[in-house]
Amino acid sequence: MTAPEEERHVQDAVRRRARTRAFAEAEDVISAVLSDPGAQEARARVEAAETELGLELCAHLQPYQDRYDQAVRDSDAARLTGVCAGKHGRWGRICVLPDDHETSMEEPHWGRNSEGQPIAWVGSAPDDW
Repeated sequence: MTAPEEERHVQDAVRRRARTRAFAEAEDVISAVLSDPGAQEARARVEAAETELGLELCAHLQPYQDRYDQAVRDSDAARLTGVCAGKHGRWGRICVLPDDHETSMEEPHWGRNSEGQPIAWVGSAPDDW
């Protein structure tokens, strides 16, 4: 290995180590914040409101869930690509509404949670959170 290659190898290793350390520190901070009783209470209230709104919208939006379920059963990629990208994968939420629902229908994200209960939410998060 030449000197420039070795230096680049060392710099890459240092960057990987710094990134790993930064992510670990961020996870520690997030865990501390989320374990706070006030944060837990706020989360419970938000979840209750999302569940209540999900149930209220269920009769109106259930056909979208049915179409989504059918597309999954049929492996209908064309239909699935037209579904909203809004999701909270870590919490088992996938919005089953059309991709432009927030502007055309003025509806929040809507689908079912990991327990199969209707849920509505605002905002989105990446699957890998």
